[in-house]
Amino acid sequence: MGSRALAELSADERALKHYEVMLEIRAFEERVLEMRLAEQIAGSVHLCIGQEAGPVGTCSALRPDDSVYATYRGHGWAIAAGAPLEGLFAELLGRETGVNAGRGGSAYLSHAGSHFMGENSIVGAGVPIAVGAALAARFQDSERVALTAFGDGATNQGAVHEALNMAAAFKLPVIFLCENNMYSELTPIADMVGEPELYRRAAAYGMHARRVDGNDPEAVFEAVSRAAERARSGDGPTFIESLTYRLCGHYIGDAQTYRTLDDVERARANGPLVRMKSGLAARGIREGTLNTIETDVGRRVAAAAETALDAPLADIRTVMEHLYA
Repeated sequence: MGSRALAELSADERALKHYEVMLEIRAFEERVLEMRLAEQIAGSVHLCIGQEAGPVGTCSALRPDDSVYATYRGHGWAIAAGAPLEGLFAELLGRETGVNAGRGGSAYLSHAGSHFMGENSIVGAGVPIAVGAALAARFQDSERVALTAFGDGATNQGAVHEALNMAAAFKLPVIFLCENNMYSELTPIADMVGEPELYRRAAAYGMHARRVDGNDPEAVFEAVSRAAERARSGDGPTFIESLTYRLCGHYIGDAQTYRTLDDVERARANGPLVRMKSGLAARGIREGTLNTIETDVGRRVAAAAETALDAPLADIRTVMEHLYA
């Protein structure tokens, strides 16, 4: 389903759609956590619980053929871009029916049908790839925009700065969306940079840069809409620092000794879903309407998970298929 291309909806209609897809992402991630703890999913899993507003607000401002690149914490981005829930569950479970036939797993999945061009387990590595996609769009005389989402820690990677400079120098149609969730893995980002307002570092390369409330999907939608318009008109890239907060550990099993439980609970009380539901009520949306959406999402996610669990595992005899290098 996803949240693509919602600009034509009324503000209330878009807000309800934002809420629905944010709920989908939260329910998906919570079910993935259960599956991983039950050892139904193998390997590392990085969840985006608490960061749902960013992907949803972003993708609702993009056209269906704009490409999206994410990090290993990318399940929410895949859902917001329009990848199918059943195929995503199946991918994490190593099933043949996964979006990548069980070969991508949690950290490498992609879905070309929704122009979600994939996650990347190397910190910041998706950024130069997106710049390459933007350069290709320029050569093809296309109006397509590339968007790359990455974490705050990636802003200390050299390849990211090379990509920022190239995009600014060539005025490429790319949007850099930095999800600043306050922690670079296990370290507060404020302890790792001299300039904690990360967007200012991008502005130094000569591009438009701004900071937004990443827990407000409408604020993200507005920022990305303007950035996409700027990119399509030939005015070059935009860097958006999206302030959010990761409510789960960096990985499943993270002891989280770098922050207190009180910090997490304060953030949870002001999390994106809590704020979104309160805001919808303030708009006059009836509680029954919201309850119906919540119930429908819960059933949809549960059904997708069960269907994926019933699917066959990827056949080891086909392991050499779909390779290109």
